[in-house]
Amino acid sequence: MLTTSVPENDAAALHEMYRHLHAHPELSMQEHRTAAYIEDKLSGIGIEHFRCGGTGVVGIDRNGDGPVIAFRADTDGLPIQEDTGAEYASAATGRLEDGTEVPVMHGCGHDTHVAAALTAAKLMHDRRAEWHGTVVWIFQPGEETAAGSRAMVDDGLWEKVPRPEVILGQHVFPNPAGTIGITPESTMALADSLKITVFGRQSHGSQPQDSIDPIALGVYMLNRLQSITSRELAPLDPAVVTCGTFHAGLKENIIPEKAEFTLNIRTLTDEVRAQVLAAVERIVKAEALASGAPEPLIEELYTFPRMYNDPAHTERIIGALSEELGDGKVVINPPKMGSEDFGWLGDSIGVPYVFWYFGGSDPEDPNPPVNHSPYFLPVMEPTLSTGVRAALAAIGHYLSSGADVPRSAEPAAARV
Repeated sequence: MLTTSVPENDAAALHEMYRHLHAHPELSMQEHRTAAYIEDKLSGIGIEHFRCGGTGVVGIDRNGDGPVIAFRADTDGLPIQEDTGAEYASAATGRLEDGTEVPVMHGCGHDTHVAAALTAAKLMHDRRAEWHGTVVWIFQPGEETAAGSRAMVDDGLWEKVPRPEVILGQHVFPNPAGTIGITPESTMALADSLKITVFGRQSHGSQPQDSIDPIALGVYMLNRLQSITSRELAPLDPAVVTCGTFHAGLKENIIPEKAEFTLNIRTLTDEVRAQVLAAVERIVKAEALASGAPEPLIEELYTFPRMYNDPAHTERIIGALSEELGDGKVVINPPKMGSEDFGWLGDSIGVPYVFWYFGGSDPEDPNPPVNHSPYFLPVMEPTLSTGVRAALAAIGHYLSSGADVPRSAEPAAARV
């Protein structure tokens, strides 16, 4: 069996990598320095590698005959001003697509993912006598915008590496450090973000009779949109419809000519997703018609796929992680309404996948900061070593046991 311990010198290097990555985050699809850093580490280990999808990096560790297992770690940061007080806190800035300069922080823990994956890659390469097969290490950009996995697939990822039997991935989460959470089957939601432009007729604030007020119209739309989840969906069909921004007007005594708002929609099945999106379009257009306004413009900003943990492989991973971490350390979680683009890597070629969460919070903290918070800072240990051990245990389960890799329990077409 593959040795999963993290020697003292490798633990020190792991912590150093984490501090460096945390202090130098980059925005989605702009991870140029991060990609170069990963390439340098892979070269030092002796693992062949190449760029893919712009700022993505792929390493291939070939070690004779055996299964091919892919493991993914995402690399991008977020436009957040860090407020953790850590000595290695980020002072980095970046630019959004519109040119706006913003602070950048690893507010979702992708720095822990990269550090853990690089350390696991080194330890596996050091222990090549203990396993046989091939590991494809995928360092994926742009998870936060759902652009990265598609960019890598579109750039020929699966034509450039051996086809894997299963794809594995993990994410730090504010559960107690040293624990693992995992969800069989549907584990994270589909997500759709829309921009709605509402058109009206501009007028002086003292002459509302000459206007079509896009602000009032937008408010009618938003109030009615909330009835989708409460009155159009069955109570056991989870969905979230959130308005995250609303912008209109420049002066208090001018009724503007248009308003803009954005929606974020979360669902767990393709059928409910289609129902909610159809309801959004119907309501937005109908409210405009009722107000005598022009038809609004509905634009897709981005979309995340469903993430479906293959049941047979999930059962095997639960067993491997439980054996590694001990009784009570692996917990079965209900589905999360958060989203990930990890699923596209497997769905694009019909390969099963498994994704889990490793805890990053102080077990004594009753209210740990959550992902995407300016205060999000996983405790360094046992968070990082758990991420390394989980990766080694999961990959090693396939490459050191010699057991057959099961086929997916659900046809690929049903998971897309």
